Amino acid sequence: MFQAAKQSKLPKNESANILSVDNGSTLYRLSLYDQPPLYDVTVEEFETSALDRLRILAEIESSAARNRSWDETKQVTMTQCGKYLPLNSNSALGIDVLEERRKDRLGHFVLRLAFCRSEELRRRFIRAETTLFRIRFETDDSNERRAFLDSKDFNWISVGAEEKERYKEQLKHFISAKTDLDGAFQSEAFYKVKWTTIPDLVEKRKVFLKGGYAYVPAREQASIIYSAFEERLEAALRVTSRAIPLVDEDTRLNPILDNLAQGFIAGIPSDWVASAETTGEGITADMVDSLAKQHFPLCMRVLHHSLRKDHHLKHFGRLHYGLFLKVLGLSIDEAIAFWRKSFAGGPGSDKFDKEYRYNIRHSFGLEGRRMNYPAKNCLQLHSAHEAGCPYRQLESSPENLQSALLSSYSAQGLTINDLPEIIAQVKKKSYHVACTRVFEITHARSVRKGEGLSDGESVTHPNQYAARSIELEKETKDPKMKVDHGV
Repeated sequence: MFQAAKQSKLPKNESANILSVDNGSTLYRLSLYDQPPLYDVTVEEFETSALDRLRILAEIESSAARNRSWDETKQVTMTQCGKYLPLNSNSALGIDVLEERRKDRLGHFVLRLAFCRSEELRRRFIRAETTLFRIRFETDDSNERRAFLDSKDFNWISVGAEEKERYKEQLKHFISAKTDLDGAFQSEAFYKVKWTTIPDLVEKRKVFLKGGYAYVPAREQASIIYSAFEERLEAALRVTSRAIPLVDEDTRLNPILDNLAQGFIAGIPSDWVASAETTGEGITADMVDSLAKQHFPLCMRVLHHSLRKDHHLKHFGRLHYGLFLKVLGLSIDEAIAFWRKSFAGGPGSDKFDKEYRYNIRHSFGLEGRRMNYPAKNCLQLHSAHEAGCPYRQLESSPENLQSALLSSYSAQGLTINDLPEIIAQVKKKSYHVACTRVFEITHARSVRKGEGLSDGESVTHPNQYAARSIELEKETKDPKMKVDHGV
């Protein structure tokens, strides 16, 4: 599917970062993704298109984990698509719909490479992609949707007038009209498909079965299309899995595909390559205690509590918490003041300067490689063995997790009655859902259940949690300060 671009087309320093891909059809907003795209893309475009699509698919998974209704799932998904993966109809004015479809198809095929590697990943990918297709199908322009359907072969057979009349008494049971049943029957079209292709309609007894075929009324036609999409995607993933050894030879792609798969396995919107540093307004060392009590996610509250209790944190605790505070807005001078004060009773001034000052300056890019390090996101904390995500690390000790939650958030409205729902999500390894639910409970005055940080968005980064919490407090004090918090 992918092959290196010819060296002669590009400057030497750019050719190694270009992939050659083939262009597929962009006639319609809807797609069965039956033709891979073929055009030149950079490695960066290869990665970012997949990341943006993964955010949508992961939010669909989050909706399922949170038992959102179909209407809620649909609304959340459409909102997230508007941010990361817009896909407009041909009638849209002033919009490059071809570029939108180009990105949509590229992201889909990149994720195929990442998620074809195991049965579990394939199953989750198919389910999320089918949900996304269904939402787009329901919201598509009716004329364009009809043109799309006419352009594809879904292996259905239109039931002719004679056959329809032959089974009239049986088929009338599947007409929804409450009056003028005969008239409604005459105007209703029926299609025949192999009954095994639409198990959902068979299970719900919404079709007439005869001779191995299911007679499907036109109003249920969408189920045939969804089943065809799912069936074709499943077959395509099996084919792709056999081609993976060829892709593995490209050392540029392996790290990207591995990270994409890990992001999906963790069950979170994969946002670890997006602009990781969104430094907020400046804060001082003296403000940290108050901010921790009101605005920090559990992972950072646990670290803050340990620091205040023991006047010390181990290396990774200092690293994760220090980077979090830096991105929150703690300047280098205030950071040194904060850590010096926090270690009071521990190392003396000379020892602090010798053992810790350099590392603090290093994290700000002022020493060593002079690299301004970003704060760790949720996916990175999930995989950390030390000072990581407490929802994951305390999964096997629900009693300790419940104690940590109550001690951290009871002052903000979290009660013992809220814990079963949170622990249930942790047991399902939906750690980001548990954290998002805590945010909703502790910000109930501003956020409704299911709304997440806003518009259904889930927590993907400790700084994202803290920044949104601070924003909500400001909006409560002064509604005129309401801002767009999109990442």
